[in-house]
Amino acid sequence: MVATAATASLFPVSSPQPDSGAKNSGKHGGGLGSVDVRGIKTKSGSSGSLQVKANAQAPAKVNGSRIGVMDGLKIDDNPSSAAPRTFINQLPDWSMLLAAITTIFLAAEKQWMMLEWKTKRPDMLSDMDPFGLGRIVEDGFIFRQNFSIRSYEIGADRTASVETLMNHLQETALNHVKNAGLLGDGFGSTPEMCKKNLFWVVTKMQVLVDRYPTWGDVVQVDTWVAASGKNGMRRDWLIRDWKTGEILTRASSNWVMMNKVTRRLSKIPDEVRAEIERYFVDTPPIIDDDNNKLPKLDENTADHVRDGLTPKWSDLDVNLHVNNVKYVGWILESAPQPVVENYELASITLEYRRECMKDSVLQSLTSMVGNDGGGGMADPHGVDCQHLLRLSGGGGEIVKGRTKWRPKYANRFRRSSSSSMGGQLAITESG
Repeated sequence: MVATAATASLFPVSSPQPDSGAKNSGKHGGGLGSVDVRGIKTKSGSSGSLQVKANAQAPAKVNGSRIGVMDGLKIDDNPSSAAPRTFINQLPDWSMLLAAITTIFLAAEKQWMMLEWKTKRPDMLSDMDPFGLGRIVEDGFIFRQNFSIRSYEIGADRTASVETLMNHLQETALNHVKNAGLLGDGFGSTPEMCKKNLFWVVTKMQVLVDRYPTWGDVVQVDTWVAASGKNGMRRDWLIRDWKTGEILTRASSNWVMMNKVTRRLSKIPDEVRAEIERYFVDTPPIIDDDNNKLPKLDENTADHVRDGLTPKWSDLDVNLHVNNVKYVGWILESAPQPVVENYELASITLEYRRECMKDSVLQSLTSMVGNDGGGGMADPHGVDCQHLLRLSGGGGEIVKGRTKWRPKYANRFRRSSSSSMGGQLAITESG
């Protein structure tokens, strides 16, 4: 009955007219022929059966039309009063149809915009790294990876720190080895290196920063390797702004092998050389090698000294020595505060002398070069500093370094000038 009522509400049909000669008795009796659609009266033929009765009410007439009452609702029995079936009311919901058409047009517009963008900027499509995993390009010689500058990677100047950039350099170096299929169970060690208990250690690092990225910027890091002497390897990096292609940072480093057991430097075995030589690029360093000898620095010649620096467990890498990026923060611990607040680091050269272990206690020394040692605030062109990180108590040297600083406002002027000229520096690496 419920299904019949629901069907009747959607598709109105004509009810059969009652026989004009039939009369409603109004009494509880009669056979099955006395059943009306507005009242149900059923009586079993046998005297012992259950009798089910429903009150029937004589239909009233309004303006010549019979009106029945069912559960308090009035139902017009006249088929002429129901809405006629037309072409319009049989169509689907217009709002749903409009939504479907709008979706189709939006999808077509998006595809057209992507096609137009691909035509204008095919280089950007080829450089897309949506998941930040990186990939090998340039015939397998260069590894490229994108990084988004996070809010926790910027400092008081609203720019990324030099430690952040150096962490990106280290990450791309390891991912390069991994994507090349050369990653063993060590920290950047190849399978043959792992067999011989060898791992890479950095001996020298040079970083030149033209401009620091800010929060939300996406930087693109390229890295490649080359031979460095008979028993060394050179790794270079180039950091660009992903949107504009502007070169932000250049870096170059030298690496040698160390035995994990003896903690002594080692020659490159022939088996290891066969693994890595096919990835070497025959190009000069991206930065001219700074061969200027760093003068001797001690407590008597240093302008600023910071004692009691100790590594934490989180400062160690998988080779159980302090990660090389951590040294940068320790070196800058003894930099004069006026220099840090009014200048930005333009370049840094580090020479690594020995490992720093978890129980080491360090001393950081800084000397100002070519000024009074009070911060160099009178020099509008920049400040040079000399650094030494050593074991406390006059112990052995860990890292020697040199930094160059430029006024913070100078880089803003240079950036606006270069952007107005519309020029971009392009560097091509050959394989």
